[in-house]
Amino acid sequence: MKYRGIFFDFDYTLGDATEAIIAGFLYGLHTMGYPIPTREEIRLTVGFVLQDGFTRLTGVTDEAKRDEFCRLYRSIGTPAQIATAVLCDGARELLEDLHGRGVKLAVVSSKPKHILSKILERQGILDLLDFVVGPDQLPRPKPDPAGILAALEATGLGRDEVLYCGDTVIDAGAGQNAGVDFCAVLNGTTPAEQFGPYPHVQIAPDLPALHAWLTGEGLV
Repeated sequence: MKYRGIFFDFDYTLGDATEAIIAGFLYGLHTMGYPIPTREEIRLTVGFVLQDGFTRLTGVTDEAKRDEFCRLYRSIGTPAQIATAVLCDGARELLEDLHGRGVKLAVVSSKPKHILSKILERQGILDLLDFVVGPDQLPRPKPDPAGILAALEATGLGRDEVLYCGDTVIDAGAGQNAGVDFCAVLNGTTPAEQFGPYPHVQIAPDLPALHAWLTGEGLV
């Protein structure tokens, strides 16, 4: 087998929590008196840790205000994500197939693990995964490689045995920094051409295309 492990980002790679994320941002920004961004402007923050998404929209770097926004956001966004996040088309079939083939599976996300695990459990796919990690468990968020390196250690795999799949250049940078192969998945807001500067073995328009590439090329 080419890859003994395949690791994934979550938001816009395996799952979609757009409506809950937007609701959380709108509540936090409105309550703090900041201008209300467009839906697309909020979507462009998905993939960043929450504090950095707030800063990208407002320009505010004051840590107290960043923390206050996170508190407000989570009061709305966290329960909504747990209750309403859905899987992207083809995610369940891909994970079930890879799990059945004995491939080690992990999720390395910018979403806190306690939220992520509840979403994965509600969707009935948590048991398919060998490891799940979020930025709340790490010294630094992506593109720092800490999450991927933790997944490598947990699964006992080497860098040359793993493919990391994600939808943003943050994910591509994390894969590059960790020294693992990377595949871009275009479920999110990042166009294919933005992955050009980063090492990648494939750019898949969606998860069914990724699934077909993996199995059709005999990589797993």
